[in-house]
Amino acid sequence: QVQLVESGGGSVQPGGSLTLTCTGSGFDFDISPMSWLRQAPGDSLKWVAGTSSGGTPPRYTESVKGRFTISRDNAKSTVYLQMTDLRPEDTATYFCARTFQGIPAARRDWGQGTQVTVAS
Repeated sequence: QVQLVESGGGSVQPGGSLTLTCTGSGFDFDISPMSWLRQAPGDSLKWVAGTSSGGTPPRYTESVKGRFTISRDNAKSTVYLQMTDLRPEDTATYFCARTFQGIPAARRDWGQGTQVTVAS
């Protein structure tokens, strides 16, 4: 059974930093592309960043380029999202997902999420 568990969310001031963590199980993490999605209140689910299982460089949505870094540790079946220079518009529930780019077709392919709030 595929399981994805996010953690590390919290409240920070604009300009602050936060690192999210996602651990996966029930699938071959080593060969699975992974990504981060987010959903702000009243908005749709959107793709944020993705990391491949091979040599393809990570990809990011334009609004987070230069500020967010996605990385993975296959030995720990874990993917991270390092966020810096956070802005109020980054406020959302963040999910990790089993895709490189875009939204997975199946709900089981993303987790329950962790909340990130950026405010003064």
